[in-house]
Amino acid sequence: MRILVIGAGVAGMTAAYSLVQSGHQVTVLDREPQPGNGASFANGAQLSYSYVAPLAAPGVATKALGWLLDPEAPLRVQARLEPAQWRWLLEFLRCCTAERFAATTVELLALGAYSRRMVHRLMQREALEFAWAMNGKLVVYRDPAELAAAARVVRLQAEHGAEQEVLDVGQCLTLEPALEGMRGVLAGGIHTPSEEVGDAHRFCRELQRVLLAQGAGFRFGCQVQGLLLRGGQARGVVTAEGPLEADAVVLAGGAAAVHLLRPHGIRLPIYPLRGYSLTLPVEPWHSPPRISITDSHHKLVFAPLRDRASQQLRVAGMVDLAGEEAAQPARRLATLARQAAAAFPAAADWSRATSWAGLRPATPDGKPIVGLSGIPGLWLNVGHGALGFTLAPATGQLLADMIDNQELALDAAPFALRRGTAIAPAMATPA
Repeated sequence: MRILVIGAGVAGMTAAYSLVQSGHQVTVLDREPQPGNGASFANGAQLSYSYVAPLAAPGVATKALGWLLDPEAPLRVQARLEPAQWRWLLEFLRCCTAERFAATTVELLALGAYSRRMVHRLMQREALEFAWAMNGKLVVYRDPAELAAAARVVRLQAEHGAEQEVLDVGQCLTLEPALEGMRGVLAGGIHTPSEEVGDAHRFCRELQRVLLAQGAGFRFGCQVQGLLLRGGQARGVVTAEGPLEADAVVLAGGAAAVHLLRPHGIRLPIYPLRGYSLTLPVEPWHSPPRISITDSHHKLVFAPLRDRASQQLRVAGMVDLAGEEAAQPARRLATLARQAAAAFPAAADWSRATSWAGLRPATPDGKPIVGLSGIPGLWLNVGHGALGFTLAPATGQLLADMIDNQELALDAAPFALRRGTAIAPAMATPA
């Protein structure tokens, strides 16, 4: 089939790759001048297959009340006169129960494990260079009570295949000597040896190179204005340059997907969560962490990115519910830089940090939306939130298998637009 994929971030590019592998004629559309320029551009760089627990967790609602008055809080809500924001927040609060947290964690663990297999298969098939490394991940805690709560999650995840270990302070420092400056405040950590890192933007660029060689097409600077419908089925899109026809359309356009479906009476439960990052050059005399680190207290992630020519440190953190403007407030970036430098002062040249802010398309329950849209011929691969890089290789393959009416590798019902609904058969081949 001729398939248009809207969105050239990690969700769109991985879906395009899986569809091309299945023999489809694929064209990727994006309003940016190159792939990976949106939420994928400078994200946290961690492929955290075992750290997929949703933001909607027990106790978050109580913490959020205190965060509202704290300008340096890891999660901030800038209240707006937007019904979509309040609907999202209310549903988010409904998801903050122990029962839903546990169920969602198990579902995302299955998706994360599948994604790891898809990444490794991709690396075996294609020579991709995106600073990928399996260097493990250590989440450090300053509060013994939070460490104990994390240990309970470890036990839950162990029942579903995750291999993690609870470490005391001494073991954390042995594993990662760069944590020495935090010795006095640490309570311990959770170590997962199998976690990985990579540069999502470079990943998208590398997939573009591979896809071009395999016959896929790309249209950048392409403003998709609407769907092209015939007989109630999606037969392409309307762009600023005119219509583009196809047999099917895959929507992987991040937060902007909401606006494309609204005129058709379909409400995607997605709201943009603005996140921030710093990318720093690392010289031979610096002492960055060797493995991925997450500072649970400040909700910061540190990912070392190394290739043949250079080394960088990616630092990411904080979440703002502040609408659709990808602004870079100086105060938030200053907080990010100060907290990160305090944790690892000798890790990099902090004066040369490059800042970024991006809008991560998130659902209230933290699960992506994959599959049928309600319009025949239109498929969804959206709502990955902060886990886009981690989960997109899995959702891209699931989507391709749905379109081809193939047996799925796992139960996709939890990721349907209407959660828990059965996946209907793929559409018939168009006339």
